[in-house]
Amino acid sequence: MKRWSQHRVRALFRHHGPNSLIFRRRLAMVGGAISIGLVALLFAGIADRANHAFLALYAEHRYVPLLLTPLGFVLIVWATRRYAPDARGSGIPQVIAGSGDPDGAACSLISIRTVAIKAILTFASLLCGGSTGREGPTVQIAAALMALWHRAARVEMRTSMIIAGGAAGVAAAFNTPLAGIAFAIEELAAAYEQRMALLVMTAILISGVIALGLHGDYLYFGAIDASMKVQTAIFVAPVAGILGGLAGGWFSRLLLGATFAQTGPIATLRARPLLFALLCGIVVAVVGVWTGLTWGPGYLPAHAMIVGVEAPFWFGIAKFATTTATAIAGLPGGIFAPSLAVGAGFGNMLRWFFPGDPSGAVVLLGMVAYFTGVVRAPLTAVFILTEATGSRGLMFPMMAAALIADQASQWVCREKLYHGLARAFSPKVAED
Repeated sequence: MKRWSQHRVRALFRHHGPNSLIFRRRLAMVGGAISIGLVALLFAGIADRANHAFLALYAEHRYVPLLLTPLGFVLIVWATRRYAPDARGSGIPQVIAGSGDPDGAACSLISIRTVAIKAILTFASLLCGGSTGREGPTVQIAAALMALWHRAARVEMRTSMIIAGGAAGVAAAFNTPLAGIAFAIEELAAAYEQRMALLVMTAILISGVIALGLHGDYLYFGAIDASMKVQTAIFVAPVAGILGGLAGGWFSRLLLGATFAQTGPIATLRARPLLFALLCGIVVAVVGVWTGLTWGPGYLPAHAMIVGVEAPFWFGIAKFATTTATAIAGLPGGIFAPSLAVGAGFGNMLRWFFPGDPSGAVVLLGMVAYFTGVVRAPLTAVFILTEATGSRGLMFPMMAAALIADQASQWVCREKLYHGLARAFSPKVAED
């Protein structure tokens, strides 16, 4: 047994004490994870209030969005381009692009200034009825908080910590720790190592404990506990996977095409971003006023369809249109929640073809298939919906639908959406 000599105590203090690199790295990681849990809750609360405020305004003044939404889109796009170009869009592509140069990203893509403006403009997008969500921005904010703590602790920012921060953001946004880990594997990390796995799980654990301690245990969509017999799933899962994957792939192809188009009408409109934002805002406003259901992230309609409430057959198509228009306009905001809502609408369509099967289970298969088709991350999709609804009995049918959807999506769009959008934030693209 080693003796605790004065020399050994000094050596341990030097390597693990408050001034040591190991201690400062641990402090930065723990402090960042705690901050992510706190800020994710605050951001979610304000975002939900912004969405509810718009819905209340719409309920009292039905036609106000015809003016408010297009003008709001124009002002938000102008402010984004003027004050924080790196704040546009989801936020996940910025984290993917920033993982290649963590120190550089901390001063641009995931700087505190960028994410602060992004948060404000995301609230503004919800206040004017944009079909957007808070989950993508939460990922970018989480990575920025992790970078801030590393800078404060005078520790070099590493790729692993950007990934850990982003994964913790996903987990805190949905209260889905397994989905956060899966998201880190499938989307954020090109090479996933054992050391990185430990960092990701630690960050998710700490931020999750903080969020649960303040908000309490909850399921994002409530306790659904849907299930489906094997003989039924054999027919429903492949149909949902193929059709949902194709639909999600088309969304990805439209968004990537609008982002990188060099010729044609879209390229011409992209050269006039404020006019493009105005036209997109008009689409969102007209469809929203006509349907009354497509505003914001779409949580309420999605939840209603999951629990079996009858919904219009066309909801998925209408929500697809408003989500696409919001995304290609360049507003800050995520596509996670709106994609789940579109998927619920798609699952609602499937109920018409499988009327005798459990409606909630069919809707969830449609959701996981479409969401997988968009983000091409089947594990993340399955874990999000399993943890967000408590439907563990549906995990295997959902996994089957997700894997089929992942393949079907590639028939339409070969490139993964977030990795494709990340090219817009790489130094090479920026120079061009």
